[in-house]
Amino acid sequence: MRIKYTISIIFIVALVIIEKENNIISKVSDKLTPRLTPLTPLLMLSASLLSAAQHNVSTDASAHQHLSALENSTRSLQRSGGRKHILLLATTRTGSSFVGEFFNQQGSSMFYLFEPLWHVERMLTVESGGTNASVAGPAYRDVLRQLLLCDFSLLESFIEPPAQDHVTAALFRRESSRSLCEDPVCTPLVRKVFERYHCRERRCGPLNLTLAAQSCMQKQHRVIKSVRVRQLETLRPLAEDSRLDMTFIQLVRDPRAVLASRMVAFSSKYNVWKRWAVDGDLPVDEDEVRKLKGNCDNIRTSAEIGLKQPPWLRGRYMLVRYEDIARFPMRKAAEMYDFIGIPFTAKVEEWILKNTQVSKVVSGVYSTQKNSSEQVEKWRFSIPFKLVQLVQKVCGPTMTLFGYKFAENNDMLTDKSVSLIEERTFL
Repeated sequence: MRIKYTISIIFIVALVIIEKENNIISKVSDKLTPRLTPLTPLLMLSASLLSAAQHNVSTDASAHQHLSALENSTRSLQRSGGRKHILLLATTRTGSSFVGEFFNQQGSSMFYLFEPLWHVERMLTVESGGTNASVAGPAYRDVLRQLLLCDFSLLESFIEPPAQDHVTAALFRRESSRSLCEDPVCTPLVRKVFERYHCRERRCGPLNLTLAAQSCMQKQHRVIKSVRVRQLETLRPLAEDSRLDMTFIQLVRDPRAVLASRMVAFSSKYNVWKRWAVDGDLPVDEDEVRKLKGNCDNIRTSAEIGLKQPPWLRGRYMLVRYEDIARFPMRKAAEMYDFIGIPFTAKVEEWILKNTQVSKVVSGVYSTQKNSSEQVEKWRFSIPFKLVQLVQKVCGPTMTLFGYKFAENNDMLTDKSVSLIEERTFL
């Protein structure tokens, strides 16, 4: 009991310090204060605070021994039951929705969530006028932890408008999760209740988060896809949490292709890039270039940590290039399943076959149906060479790490017989 009180005091003190230093963080901390529920009896023990507690009670040998004994005993249960917890980490326009379906389509044993952190990012942005990495990182981590443990209470506190009796019609992209649109989570339709992201294959009532949590608990494996985590290092407490058997799959894509895709998908946000593509004399917007560099640096930093395989990531991190998935979808999907340690089902095989050889008519900007081999080269004919040069200059180290070749001139860029992808194995 003494350890619990110590950790609780540290938790309270930490919140007080944060409140004094940053009013924005104080507002957000109210959302992050764990609530004890039947599903989360241990969530007060935030991993980062547990680490702090270890240092603060280092002078108390007895307390330190109790902490060590607790960690050792629970760690031995880490892989019990064969349950896997998977995070698919990416950035926008890297094919993460498509790859996420490799898990969403797995069937009855997989609980899949599509971008739940959208709600967290949205509220943090409203509170502060922008997403502060020092606030967002811990918030994302704690919400992910609870969701992987099948507790929706912390996510619920970020959903607007607020849920009523744990029922909401506002969950972002609910329809992209089969688990949230099947029995018993699919409740009878309620007339006159508008749900923007309603289930597509059947008519369901608003999402009951209690039923969603129960369904999650009954599934053997849990997967979350997110494009919002900036640094892999912030998720280290999840890998060290004895209740989770984590696998991190980082999906990357050629930065030149990502830019070309974003200029179409997020057209209004990329007006500066589009104008500069047309008018070569227009000065480069330094803020836009700085953002591009920041994105590339974050991706590279996370990948460098993962590829070094530190003890906390050993056997838990896999780097996958979008281009390899697009060219060899069945092989790469099977490799991911094998790495995680779960069976690659015929249902997933069937979905991949059906959704990688489709006509251009059904391949929308956000579609998960793609003639995937065509997608690899498409960007080379959609942006001018001067933009390609800029990306190569800003994101050069990232491109080199992932095996993307530099285009030396426009002829090389548009010559399909010249591959801009080195054959690499990252496992």
